[in-house]
Amino acid sequence: MKNIIITFVLLAAQLWAAQKPNIVFVFSDDHATQAISSYGFPIAKHAPTPNLDRIATEGIRFDRCMVTNSICGPSRATILTGRYSHLNGFFVNEGTAFDGTQVTFPKLLKKSGYQTSIIGKWHLGSTPTGFDHWEVLPGQGLYYRPEFLTAKGKETEKGYVTDVITDKAIQWLDKERDTTKPFMLMVQHKAPHREWSPAAKYLNLFNETTFPEPSTLFDNYRGRTKAASDQDMSIAMTLEDDKDLKVTTLNKKSIFYQRVYSRLTPSEKKVWDLNLEWRRKEYAGLKGKALIQWKYQQYMRDYLACIRSLDDNIGRLRTYLEKSGLAENTVFVYSSDQGFYLGEHGWFDKRFMYDESYRTPLLVSWPGVTKPGGVCDKLVSNLDFAQTFLDIAGARSDSSMQGMSLLPLLKGETPKEWRKAHYYHYYEYPGWHMVYRHEGIYDGRYKLIHFYDENQWELLDLKTDPHELNNQYENPELAGVVKRMHGMLEDAKRRYEVPAGIPEKRNARNPMHYYSSKRRALIQKK
Repeated sequence: MKNIIITFVLLAAQLWAAQKPNIVFVFSDDHATQAISSYGFPIAKHAPTPNLDRIATEGIRFDRCMVTNSICGPSRATILTGRYSHLNGFFVNEGTAFDGTQVTFPKLLKKSGYQTSIIGKWHLGSTPTGFDHWEVLPGQGLYYRPEFLTAKGKETEKGYVTDVITDKAIQWLDKERDTTKPFMLMVQHKAPHREWSPAAKYLNLFNETTFPEPSTLFDNYRGRTKAASDQDMSIAMTLEDDKDLKVTTLNKKSIFYQRVYSRLTPSEKKVWDLNLEWRRKEYAGLKGKALIQWKYQQYMRDYLACIRSLDDNIGRLRTYLEKSGLAENTVFVYSSDQGFYLGEHGWFDKRFMYDESYRTPLLVSWPGVTKPGGVCDKLVSNLDFAQTFLDIAGARSDSSMQGMSLLPLLKGETPKEWRKAHYYHYYEYPGWHMVYRHEGIYDGRYKLIHFYDENQWELLDLKTDPHELNNQYENPELAGVVKRMHGMLEDAKRRYEVPAGIPEKRNARNPMHYYSSKRRALIQKK
């Protein structure tokens, strides 16, 4: 009789688990929307992403998913808490640890009966909380022979990090999870974060490809505030010969040697040696415009080769879900912590409220719920992810959360009270790449941006100026728009409880510490 009761209880638990949708949330680092072919940008035609495209084909593509703070750690903190940086306490990457005692969506999912797991990049400076299982990369993580922090300590794994993270995710799904519970699995990739080191098998993938240059590659920054010209994230000046372009002679003290080359297997070194020699030959003697163009091409080759591995592993994970019978009851979500510049304005990196870094990819497939091939142009945000996951699971959100559930949009419905504008705030200055602190509001056409330490304003009209090259703030013909946008900005700050005045939270280090060597030399020369 006892065995019959136990069997009945287990079957009942499995039936309950089968009724609740599972959630697989795949999250990458610095993946530009322009580099996903389903979004239709020119560069992705030369480096297609068939497995990511399939999510969009079978589900829904969000075209305007905006981040609250375009930098890695703060974006992750916002996703976990459903709150802006000024409330979750994680403003900047450097010298900050996430407060794991606060309410997060994984904790609330656990409370509602879900098993939770996170595997891959964490980058929040603290031990993960709210997860039944966690294996995370220390700091930024390594591309080759990566290290992982676990509840048992630090482990080093053989292989390429994107493959290893997927291996671990499938291992947990196949062998380690509790099959009597629905699950929420976060698969968080390092790729394609700087220094963009491809897997050895893809190192030469794009050697013969010439990628189209963005029309703003040689942007002169006229017509805008000084923030655009004072940054230190340009392809021309900031990309390092060592870790980024990999064209210097191997030196055991170099970043590339320590973080990549020293971790390669003998067979991987053979591939890399040939590739490094090829790079140096191409690079030799280049100057001026030709040098910038070559740097751009090499940056794209490495960045997009990293994405090829990422796309492969998305396919591998989805194939497992299908073969194991889990796919039909699993919501599959793909996004990134923010967008990234692929040469637009002559830049790499992120941080600005300009479109390429402010907008992040978001693709969702949910069999039986999302209409295949759906496209949503509503203003959504990473602020919404927490409440969306909780709504999908039928779990209660917390009253402190500030986002909006995307569940109606996934079903093809648009709530009448959907947001008309999105608030943004970037805090990290002085800091790497030296982008001035700023906040702003975006209504789907106009952006009002305030670089408040310099007390400079920008108004951008994305309908007439999609590349965001002309500051219209002083244009008398748009005085009414400026006034309206100021009102929207103040309304958003009240709604989201943004403290009045200029934030005190800023880095105390000397700004010169953060400049790249070439930029620092130029400043000192002046």
